[in-house]
Amino acid sequence: MTASTHPPASLRLLAVHAHPDDESSKGAATMAMYAASGVDVMVATCTDGSRGDIQNPAMEVAPHPKRDMAGARYLEMAQAAKVLGIRQRWLGFVDSGLPEGDPLPPLPPGSFALQPLERATAPLVRLVREFRPHVILSYDENGGYPHPDHIMAHRVAVEAFEAAGDPDRYPGIGEPWMPSKLYYDRAFSPERFRALHFALEEAGLQSPYAERLAAWLETDAEGHTPPMPKHQTTTQIDCGDYFEARDDALRAHRTQVDPLGFFFAVSPEMQRRAWPWEDYTLVNSRVQTDLPEKDLFAGLR
Repeated sequence: MTASTHPPASLRLLAVHAHPDDESSKGAATMAMYAASGVDVMVATCTDGSRGDIQNPAMEVAPHPKRDMAGARYLEMAQAAKVLGIRQRWLGFVDSGLPEGDPLPPLPPGSFALQPLERATAPLVRLVREFRPHVILSYDENGGYPHPDHIMAHRVAVEAFEAAGDPDRYPGIGEPWMPSKLYYDRAFSPERFRALHFALEEAGLQSPYAERLAAWLETDAEGHTPPMPKHQTTTQIDCGDYFEARDDALRAHRTQVDPLGFFFAVSPEMQRRAWPWEDYTLVNSRVQTDLPEKDLFAGLR
């Protein structure tokens, strides 16, 4: 079977994410849409999420996350994967946490972001060679936003994309497999935030995006606001019919996501009118494709 004649049931998509919940806030509707069409979709979660703070006020009194945050997030991840109709694998690393303060404190010993690149990448290379994805999704060089685990997730995804097909690299951990396409997720696309912001204002509703859009024009010393992305959108996936599934997957991460918070400020109906896409940048392709694209598997079907 040639590269251009894969039916959906033979296509495979792998998304590499830093923590449980990242898969639901970045590209979730895309994954749900492809999974519903018959594509085999898997999320590789790099860390256990054990150093995440409780972000949902309703969960402040819950005993499980206080006793065992990693265990609570394991259960949340399983529910989110079920909602999206995808598979998920843990790569086995410990959450680095988000350092705060001036000067920034050192990262905890043994955490994901401190691993040597080859050690951090080896489990992902093993998974790529086992799962054999045609397309890999990851973050840009800044991690989407500059959390140390997100930056390391970017590094291991790029390393695995480049190395998994080379029999001389990472020997002894599976038969080589060469993925065809590598994309960076653009969940923090300024164009999308502007469209949602103006849709809210036109409807006479308060927009939570004004501060973020303003911050993009300034330097954020704390690193909590994504810097203005330097990659342009090459690929837009029309996945508005799966925004409810995305929102349900987000709500499954009860410790991390406030159901009354930022992610749910715009209804799925309004989002479908204002910006019914999820945005990506094609970074590397080993198959012929024409830009702009409307399909992550363009050139492979």
